[in-house]
Amino acid sequence: MIPFYKLERYEGNESLFELVTMSIVSSLAGEPLHIHAEGLRGTGKTTIMRAAKDILPKITRIKGCIYNCDPAAPHCPHHKNLTREEILQLGTEEIQMPFLEISHSAKVGTVAGSVDLARLTDVINPEARLLPGLIPQAHRGIIFIDEINRLADTSPEITDILLDVMGNKPGHIQIEEAGLPVVDVKVSVSVWAASNPDEDPGPLEEIRRQLSDRFDMVCFMGRPNSVDILSQMLKENSHQWKTKQYNKETIDDSKNNTMRKDIVLWASKYQKADMPDFLRNYIARLYIKNNLESIRAIEAMQSGAILHSIIKGRDKVLINDVTHMIPLVLKHRVDNDTMVRMINDVDSKGVKDGILSFKNRKKKDNEAEAEYFPHNAMPLKDIRRSDLVNTEKSLTPNEV
Repeated sequence: MIPFYKLERYEGNESLFELVTMSIVSSLAGEPLHIHAEGLRGTGKTTIMRAAKDILPKITRIKGCIYNCDPAAPHCPHHKNLTREEILQLGTEEIQMPFLEISHSAKVGTVAGSVDLARLTDVINPEARLLPGLIPQAHRGIIFIDEINRLADTSPEITDILLDVMGNKPGHIQIEEAGLPVVDVKVSVSVWAASNPDEDPGPLEEIRRQLSDRFDMVCFMGRPNSVDILSQMLKENSHQWKTKQYNKETIDDSKNNTMRKDIVLWASKYQKADMPDFLRNYIARLYIKNNLESIRAIEAMQSGAILHSIIKGRDKVLINDVTHMIPLVLKHRVDNDTMVRMINDVDSKGVKDGILSFKNRKKKDNEAEAEYFPHNAMPLKDIRRSDLVNTEKSLTPNEV
């Protein structure tokens, strides 16, 4: 497989590279970010997501804990009631952030957990114990599902498990086996998925809308349209080039290390970052004015805008970052007409009745309008659109 840093980047796949990076940063900071890549077969969705394993950072866990317990906040049945001194005696270890896949042949026990047959059949000391499945083992990491639209259609039991895992942040999973006590485990895992909406059984939002809404962001993978990019992709995927490169040199892991260091830095910034109140009001007005159904949409818009500003090297969140999230957050939640109307509203020629208007903002008691923007700043409602555009560079969702 071609290393992550060598994968060709072009306009059609840029959003997926951003989302993958943002999700890793958010996961490392302790907040899952669920992403879904849609696109025609062969556009590289799965390749990009699987190659991201190269840049996953290290996490620290209690030594030998299959649930990946954080020493500062143990959660598994074996360690959650231990004292700090007992955890210190067990020791800690560093492992790469987990990246596990759910296949279409997976059973509920494989995904959630089942009886540990190795312990049960131990000839010296047989013991009935639960073995956590793929999702509990991916705690503080990534779960990847290819062709999730097919899985949602053929495996309703596994879909129900995913709904529990993705319903809250962190989510939870319940492991049940006859004759053993039920175990409910907290799970903080980012779910990544890929699918082709043009193939049977169709788009995920038409098969299981509830699961589709659980994804914070969805991007559509476009095809490359540059002869140079396609030529380079053909070269790097040829058998002759791969053989030559394998014999000539090993993968330059220093570039992966650089990306890992960036991710660690961004995660630490994300834990401290915040969004200005006027942008929160802006997002709230998007929700109300366009009659959106899902609160998850605007929560994802907020966290996505903050993450986007961080990976782009900015020290504050701009309107650009929020509008950049609109198609990613709402593509799978609203119809095309609503999406176009929202984007046009953002680019409205006037702010009097536009989404930036403060017309319906509820004032706090004893709050003067000028106090809402401290430090003698001009209230946003009085700023001409041309000045706002000059300040933020652009209000279009495609501008970085």
